Amino acid sequence: MEAAMESIGERSEIAFFDVETTVPTKTGQGFAILEFGAILVCPKKLVELESYSTLVRPLDLSLISSLSVRCNGISKDAVISAPTFCDIADKVYDILHGRIWAGHNILRFDCKRIKEAFAAISRPAPEPKGMIDSLVLLTQHFGRRAGDMKMASLATYFGLGQQTHRSLDDVRMNLEVLKYCAAVLFLESSLPEILKTNSWVSPNANTRSRVNDRSTPEGKSLNANKLSPVLRSENSPTLSSTNYSKDEPTGGQSYPFDLRSLSDQMKPEFLQPDVTMKETHVAGSPETSYASFLEPDEVSIPCLRASSVAPIHRGAQRIQILHEGVILKLNCTKLRVRFGLSTKFVDQAGRPRLSFVVDSPLALSKVLDVCDQLAKKMFLESCSESEWRPVVIRRNGFEDSPTVRLHIPTIVNGDGANYATEIYLEEANGFTQKLVTSRFDTTELGTLLTSGTYLSAHFSVDPYDYQRNAGIRLVAEKLIIHSV
Repeated sequence: MEAAMESIGERSEIAFFDVETTVPTKTGQGFAILEFGAILVCPKKLVELESYSTLVRPLDLSLISSLSVRCNGISKDAVISAPTFCDIADKVYDILHGRIWAGHNILRFDCKRIKEAFAAISRPAPEPKGMIDSLVLLTQHFGRRAGDMKMASLATYFGLGQQTHRSLDDVRMNLEVLKYCAAVLFLESSLPEILKTNSWVSPNANTRSRVNDRSTPEGKSLNANKLSPVLRSENSPTLSSTNYSKDEPTGGQSYPFDLRSLSDQMKPEFLQPDVTMKETHVAGSPETSYASFLEPDEVSIPCLRASSVAPIHRGAQRIQILHEGVILKLNCTKLRVRFGLSTKFVDQAGRPRLSFVVDSPLALSKVLDVCDQLAKKMFLESCSESEWRPVVIRRNGFEDSPTVRLHIPTIVNGDGANYATEIYLEEANGFTQKLVTSRFDTTELGTLLTSGTYLSAHFSVDPYDYQRNAGIRLVAEKLIIHSV
């Protein structure tokens, strides 16, 4: 309890943490924490001082689906004897509160899960005094040298082994990756003309920034420069001590790997400044040019019909879906992302064809089912040999949780490409900024369109018949991604 009484201003160590969770399989279903792991790290020497890890038993064991087990290997049997989150809440709070938080993609995922878990037991959540998201930090400073910014890719790049997707292993791997990246950047900065000129790696990737606001959504400033002493606790499921030297240098010396200098560049928000992207504050209503897009409840089902435009090639024809004689375009609010950005397929230039999956509300499913029936009837009459694919996806066993796939088209400009979809970021306070990119970077977009994210979408309903596949493609023309 002595550690719990420490002043927040005296807590200098960095708390690297990670949570493993269930994977939602139904609309409205949240995440349940299955494991929490954390290490406390000296910010001057980057050595592990303390560690804590425990499995967590969710109140509803049915949330642990086969999909969840495939993601992290944590089964019902594994957590049946584990403490609940309520049992470990004091320990988690004591580890995190008043410290600098660090982790990979924690701003978009882990921080939200911690906040939700404390809210579920009617307890105030711990607050950080600084935030280091290594996904954002390394994207800006290290770039996509490993191919993408996933922790598994970065670890493989440096020969650190396979990611286990278990909390304590992942945070330790995260620390090692940061050390390696810092060492490479330090060497490059010492001989920039030689190492960078002859380097085969790609330059820094794009990042985003809301440059004018340094406060958290609650309005509290996060200052990563206030540092401190070590938390002492017991062993698992409490804290276990790691031997280390306390004779750290003193007196104004500079530490090339000191994360304080890096954390100065981190805003407490997820967005980061970069010359390749700019912020656009949308004045007035951003909906002006999208007035013709209908919400599903505004669609009159009897007024829907399919119309043939012109044959594309022998045995196929172009079909349009009309509503009261006008090409149908839809506007849906508060769509929940089920599966994040997919880059499985590529175009002729090798660029990914981007898409993601959202839960389909009842009203949207009803409209799209009718569109599907109308377009399929005309498609069958054309004697095409393609296979028809329903626009509303209903997996076996999950018929009551339909989904649809939204596609993000690209615009090719010379040798480059960019998103054809207008993408906006909307803060909880209503502040909206347009995401403007000068380069095609799926890593950046992937960090925004993650599972559980809510967004509003304006999209077209485009029947297609291409390479022996046919159906309706939902093409996003505008996305407004909502932050929580």
